[in-house]
Amino acid sequence: MTLYTVASLIQKIFYLYEGLIFVWILMSWIPRRPGGLVEDIRGALGMLVEPYLNLFRRFIPPFGGIDFSPIVAIFVLGLIERLILSIIL
Repeated sequence: MTLYTVASLIQKIFYLYEGLIFVWILMSWIPRRPGGLVEDIRGALGMLVEPYLNLFRRFIPPFGGIDFSPIVAIFVLGLIERLILSIIL
């Protein structure tokens, strides 16, 4: 396995996680019913992304009822990705 293959894998993993956060954000706008399919999918996504987002929610309170922590979380995820790639390449 070459370094470029590893770098490509790392990029894909980060891209996938950013996508999960984005889908979770979009799903938060959809009305949900307890026990519905949307609620189940959102719950599964929440188990994956909320622990990471909670790191930022401690420091970034909602402003006007809007949670900006996912935006900052995606930005920081991109910075971490670039840092890791600059180290291995």
